[in-house]
Amino acid sequence: MNILVTGAAGFIGFHLCLALLKKGHKVVGLDNINDYYATKLKNDRLSILKKDNNFSFIKADLSDKLAVNKAFDETNFDRVINLGAQAGVRYSLQNPDAYINSNIVGFLNILEACRHHKTAHLVYASSSSVYGMNTSMPFSVHDNVDHPVSLYAATKKSNELMAHTYSHLFGLPTTGLRFFTVYGPWGRPDMAPFLFTSAILEGRPIKVFNNGHMKRDFTFVDDIVEGVVRVADLIPQPNNNFDPSNPDPAISKAPYKIYNIGNNQPIELLKFIETVEEKCGKKAEKIFMPMQAGDVIATYADVSDLMKDTGFSPSTPLEVGIGKFVDWYRDYYKI
Repeated sequence: MNILVTGAAGFIGFHLCLALLKKGHKVVGLDNINDYYATKLKNDRLSILKKDNNFSFIKADLSDKLAVNKAFDETNFDRVINLGAQAGVRYSLQNPDAYINSNIVGFLNILEACRHHKTAHLVYASSSSVYGMNTSMPFSVHDNVDHPVSLYAATKKSNELMAHTYSHLFGLPTTGLRFFTVYGPWGRPDMAPFLFTSAILEGRPIKVFNNGHMKRDFTFVDDIVEGVVRVADLIPQPNNNFDPSNPDPAISKAPYKIYNIGNNQPIELLKFIETVEEKCGKKAEKIFMPMQAGDVIATYADVSDLMKDTGFSPSTPLEVGIGKFVDWYRDYYKI
């Protein structure tokens, strides 16, 4: 198939492109290579992808409607997988405009292009952050998610609403994937595994928010990619069991679906740090900090719908995943 992957130079996008190319698909990657974090890391990922003759790259911003339309005009895409977005919860407090431009305007441009080009299936990244103030665990796609606590989360919830509208109005099949704390080789420098590993190996202290008493459903990137690949082939159908008098947020009379992709096993931050220390062979100097605005106490994915529909649920043990990340980090930075 011809597949468009936006955010192809990003962490998950890079791994997804590798997996799709390995399966023999032709992949067009689109990315704006912004400087939210080191562009060298993004360009190094791209250099690996470009070695495959079935990969082509477009440098463009999702908010550039003409550029997005041009990509669709040049290739008839069988699938569109939208991972391109302004990431990061804490950064959304500092630069909200970036989230509106990329996550709202950019996503609208993708929806419009898919609509007019009759795309067979749009898969897009949502986030576990949409659960916001929810405390009922594990988080279920059948729960109401109307109380986000960051603008980033609000934009991801907005994506789900926008997608449903296009599924309803235009029959565009859309599937939203709520990712839970993804980590692994080639990971983002602004996320905990990278921050902790680099600080520990370099002898710098690490900041531990909420005194380490937060839990995250850490999910290895290979498991995320496997879930995305399986879902991409599972085109959603209208669900005739949808009851408008008691609406289920996860289903619809439109060709629309939502899934969680998480490890289904939340781990306390202090335990996570212990695992990183073990794999690095060094202890961390910890600076305990209060809870940060926009953060949530815990995330915990109910993946029963994903398992039922695809036969797959993430299962990589933290010790294995962190070991692979630290090995990659040492190799990449020649430590």
